[in-house]
Amino acid sequence: MPPPGEKVRRKTPHRTPQHGKPRKPEPAPLPPGLAVREAAVRLIAAVLIEHHSLDEVLAKELTSSPLEPRDRALARLIAATVLRRRGELEAVLTPFLEKPLPARQGNLWPILLAGTAQLLFLDTPPHAAVGLAVEQTRHDRRARNFDRLVNALLRRVTREGAAALEGVDAAKLNIPAWLYARWERAYGPETAHRIAQAVLAEAALDVTVKSEPELWAERLGGIVLPTGSVRLHSSGRIDALPGFEEGAWWVQDAAAALPARLLGDVAGRTVVDMCAAPGGKTAELAAAGAKVTALDLSAARLGRLTQNLARLKLEATLVEADAAAWNPGHTFDAVLLDAPCTATGTIRRHPDILHLKREGDLVALAELQSRMLDNAANLVAPAGLLVYCTCSLEPEEGAEQIARFLARNDGFERVAIEAGESGISPDWLTQAGELRTLPFHLQSDQPQLSGMDGFFAARLRRRG
Repeated sequence: MPPPGEKVRRKTPHRTPQHGKPRKPEPAPLPPGLAVREAAVRLIAAVLIEHHSLDEVLAKELTSSPLEPRDRALARLIAATVLRRRGELEAVLTPFLEKPLPARQGNLWPILLAGTAQLLFLDTPPHAAVGLAVEQTRHDRRARNFDRLVNALLRRVTREGAAALEGVDAAKLNIPAWLYARWERAYGPETAHRIAQAVLAEAALDVTVKSEPELWAERLGGIVLPTGSVRLHSSGRIDALPGFEEGAWWVQDAAAALPARLLGDVAGRTVVDMCAAPGGKTAELAAAGAKVTALDLSAARLGRLTQNLARLKLEATLVEADAAAWNPGHTFDAVLLDAPCTATGTIRRHPDILHLKREGDLVALAELQSRMLDNAANLVAPAGLLVYCTCSLEPEEGAEQIARFLARNDGFERVAIEAGESGISPDWLTQAGELRTLPFHLQSDQPQLSGMDGFFAARLRRRG
């Protein structure tokens, strides 16, 4: 007992001067490579589970990411490989599961797909692919109880995955059945299979140059294609390549660069580029000396187009409007309509299309294209040209669209596109004289330099 009159002093726990609470221990640093894999899995989940486009989630996920550019590129590569090879990946993983995974699993399945893609297609060392996938699982609140399952499954993929893929038809396995069947009906079994094989390859980087393609091919470490585009052997950071800052070139697939050239010499002529953003065709027309009006429904996309034109030091009049209804009160010497479509010709660059598009989308898109085409026709001056194009492989969005248009518009006639024009190969032309590029066209002895987007284009003239 303390002496009478002496107060008892109770011991109190040590408190921090700022908050009065014990300091929490610093979190352990993430294992090297984990942040990249987590970014890749978020991209995969955003496409496969939340049904967002890959470009959309890339802009949100990686633009503000603390990852270094090289790590951002790796995250995108892992995600794109999963989206491109999902059929094969699931063909390997699913038989290894003794029972279905629970509905509430967090990102467990995207983690497994990403790990399997690294093991089978990206030459990632097994200890890294497996170990980081297990760590990812432990960091996922809903998936953390499955860390042992992930370890066991991916180790089995390491041992047996390659053998499980022997003899499978990868081209057919990775394409949705409805889409593959459409290609078989439109092009025949052999061509359909070649298309499916081609879209499994990562697309090369093509650029359109303002002038001197041979010079820029040398400076950029690429080759000049027969069409005049420059194809690079490797990409890296686009904004770090020679000529980017001074606006000497812009990124544009070789096939996408062809429709604007079908208008011929546009110097001094008035041309409207409908559905213009992000602006590759607008830039082509402006660089060729046309007086360009660039039309788009989206203010955000027009903002990006403005930035692109500023970098390229090119000018155009920008209009925010609906291409299906816009009426400026006068006509133009030429109109270019690159209509919204299913974009099935661009799967090499946008593998998320395999998982986001549905056959039912065609009906609404074909109707929209028809309305846009009719309005575009109203904007063409007598004897003027109208070029209609889509980056789709589907006949309803190409040749059939033009056939229907000509049937209801006797004031227009088809102007056949000729072999050799703008470097166009005879193999890229239909009997009607329309452009029909396929993903396996433009072959090279170097596979990484082969292929092009699937594009359709038709050239029409308004009768004088």
